[in-house]
Amino acid sequence: MLETIHFYHTNDIHSHFEYWLRSQYFIRNERLAYAEKGEPSFLFDIGDHLDRSNIYTEATIGMGNVKLLNEAGYDVVTIGNNEGITLSFEELYHLYDEADFEVVVANLQAANRENPKWLKPYTILRTKYGTKIGVIGATAFYELFYRELHWDITEPRNEIKAVAKELRKEVDILLCLSHLGITEDELLAQECPELDVIFGAHTHHFLEEGKWVNGVLLTGCGKFGAYTGHLMIQFDHERKKIIRKEEMVIDNALLPEIEGELEFLEQLAKTGKELMDETIFQSAKSYNKEWFHHSQISRLFAKAVLEHTGADCAMFNAGIFLDGLKKGNVSKYDIHRILPHPINLCVVELTGRQLKEVYLQAKNEEWSQLELKGLGFRGLIFGKILTYEFSVNQNRELIVRGEICDLNKTYQLATLDMFTFGYFFPNFKYAKKKYYLPYFLRDVLIEYCKRHL
Repeated sequence: MLETIHFYHTNDIHSHFEYWLRSQYFIRNERLAYAEKGEPSFLFDIGDHLDRSNIYTEATIGMGNVKLLNEAGYDVVTIGNNEGITLSFEELYHLYDEADFEVVVANLQAANRENPKWLKPYTILRTKYGTKIGVIGATAFYELFYRELHWDITEPRNEIKAVAKELRKEVDILLCLSHLGITEDELLAQECPELDVIFGAHTHHFLEEGKWVNGVLLTGCGKFGAYTGHLMIQFDHERKKIIRKEEMVIDNALLPEIEGELEFLEQLAKTGKELMDETIFQSAKSYNKEWFHHSQISRLFAKAVLEHTGADCAMFNAGIFLDGLKKGNVSKYDIHRILPHPINLCVVELTGRQLKEVYLQAKNEEWSQLELKGLGFRGLIFGKILTYEFSVNQNRELIVRGEICDLNKTYQLATLDMFTFGYFFPNFKYAKKKYYLPYFLRDVLIEYCKRHL
C-alpha cells in the first residue's frame, strides 16, 4: 500500500496577519479535500509566529496568537526567539496553557522549577493507516538571553541528533521543526541523516522546492506570512520506507481574497488598542522626535537608560523613535506606538580606548539612512547614532561624564541589544556584557516617566 501524507507549514509570521484568513481558508479546504481522498494531513508552525511590535500580540502577551493557531487547527509548533526571549519567564511558562496543539522544543528547560506541561522534546503523530511520524523541535541558541530569563538552553544540533537516534527506531517518518536558520539546518542534515525532512525558519530563507542535503529535504517559506509550505510524502507500507518527498510553496498573495480580511485586521488592532488604552502617566509637555539629530524625546530616553542601568554613558540610534511623546494623558498604546521594537538594553564593558573607537565608528553617516530590517528593529530608517555622556573634544580626547577618560580604565556603556550581535560594533560581540531582561525599551521609558514627569 502507498500512503500519501501532506504537511502544511508556516514560519516567521511575526504577527503579520495580512494573509492569515486567506491562507488558513486555503489550507483548511485543501486538508478537507485530501481527507475525502483518504490522504492524511498535518499543519505545523516553525516559530516566531508572534512579534510584540504588533499591538494585538503585545496587548494579549502572545495569547492572541495561540488563539489564532488553535482556531486554524495547527497540530505541532516549535518556538522561535520571539516566543522564547521577548517574554518574561512567567509569560512564556504560561503561553501555551490553552493550546490545542503540541509544542516541541528539545533544547529548552526551565532553570529553577518544573517544566511547563506543554514543553516536550518531540511528539509522535499517527495516521489512520498506522504510520508513525516523529516530530522533533528546537530553537535558536541565545544562551545569554535565556539564562537571564531563567531558562536553560542547550546546543540544538546535539539535542536533535540524540533524540533522532533514539526516535528513529520507533517511527516510520522522522521530521524536525528547526528554528535555527539555514546554515544550522544544512549542518544538521549532514550530521543527522536519520531525519527525513527539516522544516526551516529563523533566517527567513525561501526554498521554493526545498533543498536536498545528504538525502534530507530542507524547507523554508520566507517571512511575514507571505508563503505557506506544502510537503508531500509517499510512504510504502510493504517496504516500510519513504519513496517520495516533494515540497512546494504557495504564494499567499495570489490566493483568492477572503471577505472580511480588512475587518479582521481592524478588529485585531482595535482589540489591542482597547486593552492598552489605560492612562499610565501624564506629561506636562510634548517631546518631539528627530531621526537625524538629538531631540527632546531622545534626551528624555537617555536619562531613563542611564538611571535604569547605572552605566557611565549611553548610545542608541535616533530611528528607534517612531513618534514623539504627546502632552497630557499617556497610555501603554501611546508608548508602544513610539517604541514598538522587541529590543532590550545591554551594558557593555569597554576600556576607554575601545569606547573612543566606538564613538568614532558611531559617526558613520551612511548608517543614518540605512533601512534596517531585523535584529529586533521595527522602525523605518536607522537614524543618527546618538551618544550621551561621552564625546570627543577639540583635542580629540574622549570625555566621559565631563572628565577626560583614562584610556586603560573600564567604562560601562548602556546600549541596545541589537548592537551586541557584531554587525555594527565588532568589539561588542566579545566584550563582557549584561542584558536587562525582560524589559523592553518602552518599559524603561514608562518607568522613568512615571517617576519623573
